[in-house]
Amino acid sequence: MATITAALVKELRESTGAGMMDCKAALTQTDGAFEAAVDWLRKKGLSKAAKKADRVAAEGLVASLVSENSGVVVEVNSETDFVARNADFQTLVKNIAEVALKSGKSDVEALGKEAYPGGGTVSEAITQAIAGIGENLTLRRAAALSVSEGVVGRYVHAQVVDGQGKIAVIVALESKGDKDVLATLARQLAMHVASANPLALDASGLDPATVEREKKLLAEKNAGKPENVLQKIIDSGIKTYAKEVCMLDQVSNHPDHSGKSVAQAVKEIEGKAGAPIAIKGFVRYALGEGIEKQTSDFAAEVAAAAKG
Repeated sequence: MATITAALVKELRESTGAGMMDCKAALTQTDGAFEAAVDWLRKKGLSKAAKKADRVAAEGLVASLVSENSGVVVEVNSETDFVARNADFQTLVKNIAEVALKSGKSDVEALGKEAYPGGGTVSEAITQAIAGIGENLTLRRAAALSVSEGVVGRYVHAQVVDGQGKIAVIVALESKGDKDVLATLARQLAMHVASANPLALDASGLDPATVEREKKLLAEKNAGKPENVLQKIIDSGIKTYAKEVCMLDQVSNHPDHSGKSVAQAVKEIEGKAGAPIAIKGFVRYALGEGIEKQTSDFAAEVAAAAKG
């Protein structure tokens, strides 16, 4: 039996784009014969992934999944929005979210190495799905929240199937209060986050670079004013900005909290819950945000395909 070296596995992986374990299996099955291993992967449909890996994947689904006191959000991208309605793709996203929740892993590379239901790893399952669905698919990101006591609630906007849609949010509440009251509040807050898109929980959580950019804009708008006056304008402007973008200071958009800030609404609910409530964090994923999408002429693509 031929010796299967790491270098040979690496070469096959680079040539076909198949997963490392698939390449090792192919070389083992073909006794180290490189071309035969390529053919083995092609027959399995695994080498197709390489041809799709450079395509922009900006569609797909975001998903959230929670247990009583922990929750995760994941984003799995595809090339077209049609795939979001593919049952196999939805199952893939659901299983990845379940693996993330069970393992507590939010680092994409680490999550990709976790065992996938039915065998193999998450990364290998994605490679298999690429071959089966026919589009480039990527596990773009994942995040997790947990509390020692309390609840993690979720909300999914533009839901395609349970827990999967265009925007996914989780909110963590630390409290010894009534779990039913906490669960209702957590969902209401998650709905607020989905709509209002706060940048941070409070001013201390704002990105310093974002604050500096706002200060610069205020300074430019008020150029020419005396330095002492300008500084007061900047300080006041930053406080106003923080109220607009920080969750606790934002006016709640849920009907049950009409006219109240999120902080005021939470304080009011503490009476019903029977204990203090602290918002420990939130995560909001909007599908494809920050990805530069490619534009294409669909008619031209069809014409080109017809000529081919």
